[in-house]
Amino acid sequence: MSKQTRDAITQSQAIKLPLRPRLLDVMGPGLITGASDDDPSGIATYSQVGAQFGYGLGWTLLFTYPLMCAIQQISAEIGRVTGQGIAGNLRRHMPAWVLYFVVLLLMVANVINLGADLGAMAAATKLLIGGPSQVYVAAFAIVSVGLQVFVRYSRYTTWLKWLTLSLLAYVATVFVVAVPWGQVARALVLPHVDLSATMLTSIVAVFGTTISPYLFFWQAQEEVEAEQENPQARPLRVAPADAQEEFRRIRLDTYFGMGVSNLAALFIIITTAATLHAHGVTTIETSAQAAEALRPIAGRFAFVVFTVGIVGTGMLAVPVLAGSAAYALGEARQWKVGLTHLPGQARPFYITIALATFAGMLIVFSPLDPVRALFYSAVVNGVVAVPVMVAMMVIAAKPTVMGRFTLGRILSTFGWLSTAAMAAASIGMFATLGQ
Repeated sequence: MSKQTRDAITQSQAIKLPLRPRLLDVMGPGLITGASDDDPSGIATYSQVGAQFGYGLGWTLLFTYPLMCAIQQISAEIGRVTGQGIAGNLRRHMPAWVLYFVVLLLMVANVINLGADLGAMAAATKLLIGGPSQVYVAAFAIVSVGLQVFVRYSRYTTWLKWLTLSLLAYVATVFVVAVPWGQVARALVLPHVDLSATMLTSIVAVFGTTISPYLFFWQAQEEVEAEQENPQARPLRVAPADAQEEFRRIRLDTYFGMGVSNLAALFIIITTAATLHAHGVTTIETSAQAAEALRPIAGRFAFVVFTVGIVGTGMLAVPVLAGSAAYALGEARQWKVGLTHLPGQARPFYITIALATFAGMLIVFSPLDPVRALFYSAVVNGVVAVPVMVAMMVIAAKPTVMGRFTLGRILSTFGWLSTAAMAAASIGMFATLGQ
């Protein structure tokens, strides 16, 4: 064993996490990533699925859970082991055209999603208190950018963790409506799947909403940020003695975060199935429309809680969407990136966050139909997800990248299963276009 390795092990042993770390210390990138997946655009997708098919597609959230956990854990491990995000590793180990193709598509999809989310948050706020939705769109965009630019990283991520509590809104709504839980359980255990274009499209939509490329980039980079925030921490390649404790933390954080995400999504499907579908409302195009439709059926309390949840999850998702775009472009261009840096130290990175957010705001003000925008976003996400996942799986299996921490057999199997599932979903998406 070389002197450098012994020194790295000695140093890493001194900064190990305590055996029983506080829950808030363990929960971080995985929890924020999972919760941001239930953004207003995702809420619209889950609401439409529940309204149209009742409890029939709730099983998709159980099916995608282990796949989502696997690919997000792989993302986190890539970041923690190498000390670089997904784009940084693509730049070092993949052809340049692959890197820029992925980054371009990611940024297009994220900007469209940002516009859809800002519009949904504004519409939800208007439902609650009235007023001009255009002002709310601008206000949400400005506040989100301001928080990312001017608030210290450690404090900002703590706020994001607390914002994940907004998902409890969908736990609350499911318990204030009449739900036939026996019917729900049967649909989850014995699902009925037909091959109609409508159901296949909806299954593809759930897959595309649950497993999205921006989540990979965000969680990997947040692991890098957390390591950089700690002056004693090092990438696991040079601090291997930290690996067991760090991988344990990543697993716990990821499994819990993805569980919270999928459980909230399942509750949205159950809520809209028990109310809208049961009363013949089968077409929902936006999350705000779902909230408005709940009011006469489930009562004002369910309406208010559901609507507040849209705003809360939007405030969580907007910085994740803008931040992941800035991380990807910044690493591709070899800029200094990270919310741990002051604005003057990483000016192009913060400018990209602002431009992406305000480009999303302009989409809301444009003639583009928000429902059509979500459709375009889903198509682009479907295109970019599979090559990104394939590249991640190849990178995570290379000893030249991961050192001794290449993927184990179980995680590799589930990672490739997740990739295959997304490939099948993408093929299904294009097969059902125009039907």
